[in-house]
Amino acid sequence: MRRTHPIRAALVACPALVAGLLLSSAPARAADAPLPFTAVSDKQTTVRGGEFTLTLTLTNPYDTPIQFVYQSVQETYGTSLQSGLKFTATACGTQTNGCSDNVHGGIARYNVPLEPGASSTFTVTYTVAPDSACGATTRIDFYSYLYYEYNAGLNNNSGIIGVPGTQVACA
Repeated sequence: MRRTHPIRAALVACPALVAGLLLSSAPARAADAPLPFTAVSDKQTTVRGGEFTLTLTLTNPYDTPIQFVYQSVQETYGTSLQSGLKFTATACGTQTNGCSDNVHGGIARYNVPLEPGASSTFTVTYTVAPDSACGATTRIDFYSYLYYEYNAGLNNNSGIIGVPGTQVACA
């Protein structure tokens, strides 16, 4: 009597074992990692006619360069619902190759590659119109969509992050 069952089981188990070993040596999926991004506003309160600046920082936590970055910064839905609120981006820069107002809401075009452990910071300054709505509940807040690729484009990470803005005071 031939022993085919153990041989067949071994033939089936070997490819599964090899695939398991190969997959276990792959880097962790980026989607499971938090976004390496911080955002702060320089003023918690801005008066009508004043300005405030958002500082956005991307840090490369990987052991390979970040090679492509797309980021947009847009007002939150709650901010868009506030009638009479008027503000505009008036300056953008530092450590990026510029900002853009394209159809996708893109604002930052980072200089890449961003080397392992390096950070890149850019600022966006907003001016509040002198005749803008104001008050204790009047806020300008933002959200950012961030997408980036690393490991020669083999890995990527993305997500939406809340960006604090400022309260618009009437004084």
